[in-house]
Parts: sequence; C-alpha cells; structure tokens
Amino acid sequence: MKKLIFVLFSSVCFGQTDQYKQILLTKKLGKEVRSYTKGYGMISDAKTGKTGIVDSLGNITYENPLKSEISQIWKNRFILKVKAGNSNGKTALINEKGEELIPLDNFRFRTWENKDRMIYTKQGKECVYDFNGKQIIPFSDKIEFASENRFFVKKNGVWLIYDFDGKQISDREFTTDLRFYKGRTYITTGEKSGEIIDNNGKTLTIISNHNVDNINAFPFLVTLDTTKNRYGIINDKENVIADEIYEQAFVGREYIYLTKDDKVSIFSKREGKIYDLDYHYVNPIFNGLFKTSQDQNNPKAAVVSLNGEIVFPKEYDRIEGFTIAGDKYLYLRKNDEEKILDKDLKNIIDEDYEIEKIFPNTLILSKDNRYYKFSPKDRQYVELKGFKEIKLLDMYPMLVGKNIDNFYGILDEEGKEVVPFIYDDITTFVGVNEFIIKKDNKFGVTNHKNEPLAEVIFDKFTQDKKGLKLIKGKETQYIYFTEQKDRNFID
Repeated sequence: MKKLIFVLFSSVCFGQTDQYKQILLTKKLGKEVRSYTKGYGMISDAKTGKTGIVDSLGNITYENPLKSEISQIWKNRFILKVKAGNSNGKTALINEKGEELIPLDNFRFRTWENKDRMIYTKQGKECVYDFNGKQIIPFSDKIEFASENRFFVKKNGVWLIYDFDGKQISDREFTTDLRFYKGRTYITTGEKSGEIIDNNGKTLTIISNHNVDNINAFPFLVTLDTTKNRYGIINDKENVIADEIYEQAFVGREYIYLTKDDKVSIFSKREGKIYDLDYHYVNPIFNGLFKTSQDQNNPKAAVVSLNGEIVFPKEYDRIEGFTIAGDKYLYLRKNDEEKILDKDLKNIIDEDYEIEKIFPNTLILSKDNRYYKFSPKDRQYVELKGFKEIKLLDMYPMLVGKNIDNFYGILDEEGKEVVPFIYDDITTFVGVNEFIIKKDNKFGVTNHKNEPLAEVIFDKFTQDKKGLKLIKGKETQYIYFTEQKDRNFID
C-alpha cells in the first residue's frame, strides 16, 4: 500500500540545529557538550563531576569548582545543584556567568513552561520569583499555578487570585485552588448548582438546576444526569438545548458530538442547533462536511453533510481534509483511485497522475515514470528532472529516492536538493530528523539540514528508541534522535 505523508512544517531550514552545534562545540573544546539549546550548552568532567556552561562560540562562561549539576531553565538562566562541600544538596538560580540570582539554599521550585516565573518552596512556605531573582509574590502558606498568567495564593486559610506580576486580581476568596482553561473555570456550590468564573474572579453565569460536566464549549455547557449517567447540553442561561438522554458527549472546536443507541447527533455551536445523523460516529472535514467512522465491521467511509445528506457514498478506503497553501482540500481514496478535491469538490489533478506525497504548499505527483511538483494554487506541473524513483514505504517528510544514476538523495517539497544524490542507500526512521547514509559500504548520519552528525566511516550501526549507535572496530559514536514536529501521516 502506498504511503501518503502530510508534512505540516516547512522543509526550508536555515541555521544550524542545536544537535549539530553541540557536536561542533564538542570537537572544538575536546570536551563533551550536552543539552545545547538557545545559545548555551553544558559541559561536565566525568572524573571530577565538575560542570560548566559554554556559549555558542565555544567560550566556557562558567565552571563550578565542586561536583555539581547544571540544567538550563530559561534562555540564559540555569539551575545549579551542588553535590559536594559545604553547599552539598543546595540549589541556586544562576545566569550564564554563574552569578547567583537566587542564592544557594535548600529549596524546591516549580515553573510554568516558557514563563519566567518560579514558585519557590522553603521550610513549608512558598513565594514567587522571576528569573532575575526578583521576588514577585512574598512568602505565603501555599502557591499554585492556575494558568499561563494566573496564580492561586493561599493566605490565612483562603485562596486568592494573583497575576504573573504579583498583583492581587480580586478580593474574592476561594476554599481551594482552581485551574483555568481559556480563562474560565467551574465551581460546584451544591447539588446541581455552581458557577462559571473568569480568571479575574468574576462570575460569568450561575447554574442552579444542572450538574455541569464540561464548560469548554462555553457559552454552551455539557451536563450530566449522574443517576442515569446520561449527557445533555444547556446554554449559559441554563436553557436546555439537548435533554440528558445521550450516552457520551465530546466537545470539539466547532461542534459537540452526542451519541445514543449507536447513533451520533451533532450540535453546531455556530447555528445553535442539533443535527441527528444515521451513523455511529463522524469526524469533521471542513465547511460542514464529515467523514463517517470506520472499523472492522464497516471498513468503508462516506462523506456526509451536517443535515445527513450523502455527498460521497460509503465506499471509500480513506477520507481526509487538509490544508495546502492556506486552502482547504478533500482527499479521497478508493482501491487504487485517489482524488484531491477543492472546496467546490472538483478534482484538482489531471487524469493519469498519481499522488505520491502531500506537503504544506505543494504535491508530489508521478506520471509515466516521471515525477512532478504540483501547485494547487496555479495548477502548474513542474517536472523533477533527474529524479528517478521514490523509496518505497519511506515515511520521512521529504522526498527520499534515487536519481537517474541510481544514487540516493533527498529533495524538499519545492524539488530542491537537500541531501546530494551521492549515496548507495538512505535509511530513515519514523518521527525523527536523523537518518543513516551509506556509501561504499560505510555508514554515517545526517539530518533534514544535511548536517554531518557522524562521518561516513562506520562499519555498522544499531538503533534504539533514543538514537543511533555507530560502530567502527572498538570506536563508537552515539547520535540522539530529535523529534520531528507537527506531522501527520495517512497510510
């Protein structure tokens, strides 16, 4: 079966990867550089346990004289943990020069991803620091992250809302800390009663006669009859939209999906209306179109509209909606026949062309043993001259294959050469950037930017979950895998 790949990141890359920079710095310094990212890496001495920080130019900006551990926490901010001497077991926040922004002490800390805030815990009390060592919220009984821009702070037995600048947002007191999603949360106040508040503590709506199960579709709410374990929908005024008769409820971006007796009903948030469909389940495509579910008993899929109209009958092996160059398209596959339709459901590809790969802005097609780059925008077919054959079943998000001289290389989605066609073979691995290149029965490693991570001098290689081990006699080199981002496969 042919593999189609949706690649949801650009194949055009600039600059060095952190992994390659780490390798270059290791060679330059003669010391292993690890965890290089955002302009800095860490070095360590295996014999003494001493650690340090190195910048992008290979300058060692700081070395700790004791056995220690350093980890990057944010840009040029690091956590130092000392493991010897009078400071054994103590922790500090330091900058790239080793200057202590939060002094060495016995404390624990918690952070929020990509935010320069730290909840600092010492002797049972907690405060908040920024990554310059400034105290944002003074010591309190307890502090918790409530969202990417809110804290809950416990003082004198009650919880209060604070922002990330340390300002108390509201005088409203809470009995427990909460978590906000999209700036809202639900508080149960009794049997079938509660209220939705925003992250400023303001009440958005009060519920008096329903058990609320999910508020993520606000102002529409999923309710639950706990005695019958059945779901329904109300709005923020507590008007009933769907009775509590459904076995399951799933909240999506545009719709709420309700199932009962092996049938699905769809509530459209935009229209405020429920549509009953004669299908077990459906998944949205675009523009009010859905594909029906598939399983062993029902291996085929159909395309239906929101009102249940059959747009394409239940005879397709694969149906997907996706975006190319900002426009929506529909992919259909039935046996060996494949189509890509535009928003008007018209086929955009001429007859006799086969779809090989789908990229963010272009398609790769083949016809009469020739390969073409195709732009749905201008409907132009551009031959990839010299490209002879795609490597079968290869899942790498570029075009891996042979040229007319039977050498392997890689093209990007625009048909530009990324890896030169000079190799006897290329072995890729699903979900990661690195791959094996083979030349004259020797192996090496490169990546999506054609960076020479390991020279083509090794006799064999082995693979595990973390990376690749290359072997030449007693010499070995290990290359860690780095994960590809935002990829989605169709097979």
